[in-house]
Amino acid sequence: MIRVLLVDDHAVMRAGFRMILEAAGDIEVVGEAGDGVAAIAAASTLHPDVICMDVQMPDMDGLEATRRIVADEAISAAVVIVTTFDRDDYLFQALAAGASGFLLKNAGPEELTNAVRVAHGGDALLAPAVTRRVIERFASAPPPATDPAPAASLPRTAETAPAPAVELTDRETEVLRLLAQAMSNGEIAQTLFIGEATVKTHVSNVLQKLGARDRVAAVVYAHRHGLT
Repeated sequence: MIRVLLVDDHAVMRAGFRMILEAAGDIEVVGEAGDGVAAIAAASTLHPDVICMDVQMPDMDGLEATRRIVADEAISAAVVIVTTFDRDDYLFQALAAGASGFLLKNAGPEELTNAVRVAHGGDALLAPAVTRRVIERFASAPPPATDPAPAASLPRTAETAPAPAVELTDRETEVLRLLAQAMSNGEIAQTLFIGEATVKTHVSNVLQKLGARDRVAAVVYAHRHGLT
């Protein structure tokens, strides 16, 4: 069972999410919280696998709560932002805070349950539209003065990017290219005619070699170095 913590300041919304998730059969809602402060406390005591986090809440918003939860080594939960507001500032702040996904509340029940499963599996929710917005934002930013962590900093455009300093195998490079196309592990496996478990191993190796926190950082790295 995937253990989920629901964080939203509207009780009716939490009740609706609970019904959807628990109907899935493999998901258990272990707790609820109505603000960011309560979310941090609940995450520390309930040890959920995934936290569905609203943004606009009293006392502490979901973005700050996400930053603190991700930074707490005692909490291993993945955070999926679930918000009414399709705003770029929320999206980029959520990803910078370490969220594993960004979902709108008008998404269908299947999208919500899939988001929880994907986050629990260690993947990030990189829908193509979201990926494009992330890359467009990064590509339009000026290059940083220093570059101690290529995968974590804002990318230069492909024309000005230096050659990749990380040595990837040919297969790992293929996997990174497909990650940059917002493909899931399953889609990558079908494209390369390999098992999904093998894809997970390659993705893990790519993230480790790049020093990338998650798939978002790996996608940025791929675009930065002209691998798409």
